[in-house]
Amino acid sequence: MKSIRVFLIIVILSILTLALFLSALNGYQKSLISAEQIFDNELINKTLLLAFIFEHQQPSKKRSPSSLNQDTSHFIFQIWRDNQLILKSIKAPDKAIATFKEGFQKNNILDYRWQTYRFYHSQENFWVLGAERIDIRYILAEKLILETIIPVMIMLPLLGLCIWLIVSYGLFPLKKLSITLESKEIKDLQPLVIDKQPAELKQLIYAINHLFARLDASFQHEKNFSSDAAHELRTPISAIKIHLYNLSQKVSDDPHYQQLQLAVERMAHLIEQILDFNRTSPEQVIARFNAVDIYLLSQSLIAEKYQDFANKSLQISLEGENALVDGDQFALEMLIQNLLSNAYKYTPENGEVRVLIIQSNTHITLEIHDTGAGIAEDKRVRIFDRFYRLDGDCHTSQITGCGLGLAIVKRIVELHNGKIELKQSELLGGLRVCVQFVKNKS
Repeated sequence: MKSIRVFLIIVILSILTLALFLSALNGYQKSLISAEQIFDNELINKTLLLAFIFEHQQPSKKRSPSSLNQDTSHFIFQIWRDNQLILKSIKAPDKAIATFKEGFQKNNILDYRWQTYRFYHSQENFWVLGAERIDIRYILAEKLILETIIPVMIMLPLLGLCIWLIVSYGLFPLKKLSITLESKEIKDLQPLVIDKQPAELKQLIYAINHLFARLDASFQHEKNFSSDAAHELRTPISAIKIHLYNLSQKVSDDPHYQQLQLAVERMAHLIEQILDFNRTSPEQVIARFNAVDIYLLSQSLIAEKYQDFANKSLQISLEGENALVDGDQFALEMLIQNLLSNAYKYTPENGEVRVLIIQSNTHITLEIHDTGAGIAEDKRVRIFDRFYRLDGDCHTSQITGCGLGLAIVKRIVELHNGKIELKQSELLGGLRVCVQFVKNKS
């Protein structure tokens, strides 16, 4: 059910149409019976009128058969005396159209079905036989009934419009509630006002307010947990690092010591990533949106990491020009840092990393190409999942990581209504990361 309004209108109109149809069918049947009684009474009256006229205007009781110039196609009559035809309508046959027995009788005459009425005048000793075509009766009855039903059917569209307006007016409080919910700020989890609301909506508003309360508590709990846990872990990690540094003077060449050092570095990196992930909540990011120059931001971050790239004998370059997007500078900085960090980690020594800023009329694209091993196409689907790493923790590159970097990148891209794709680089042969943003219109 896509629309309550459409559903209600269709159901109400269907019920009304069905009710009208059944009423019309019932009325049609009853009207046919009533019409038949009316036509029968009319046939009796015509027959009796003919008998009265014949009784008072005949010149003699014996006369030769003659025809009355009565050319009505649906009514014929005959007057008989002593088994002799005295008078008939012009289209009536010469044979008796019914048996000589008073009352109604249905007969086939002149290729049609007729309703006949037989009247015997005992004083004057003559029979009057009158007949009407049954099919003409039905046509006249149906015409009369349709003239009554058709105006009702014509009123159905107008009735549908009235129902539409009434249902729309009745559903207006629901529409108003949806507008109120849509206009709420991301941070606004305050309960809705219940006063002056229709009784049918109060239960819904109670449920929404209860949901707001649970969401607020859940968000606050999650925020506090991730933040507190990360901060609390920093202290012991720092202490462990100090002890490892002191220990390195004696056992720096021990492989167990090196594995321990890698594990500690990975744990420290995981804590920092959790903090970063917590900072990218929608309400925090969207509230800080403004015009950010992607080119200048990339240039600044490359300059900060340039020495790291140089120590690994990696060539890094930036191509493009100033490009403004609407976004949060801190979040975009985190996005570029993660992408540059991945390019640095997974590009072998003496390799190359190239950053491109490409502009169109409506979009700005940030591309990072490298000469690394890349990512197989069948493994790119899960690469943005949290805590997912290619080949698990035992990554072939032996590089410390926790699988949160690209998850953070994707989340930031979604918060900025952008798109991200991973492809094989046609420029350098390694991985190509393509991030597209909507261009700032100012």
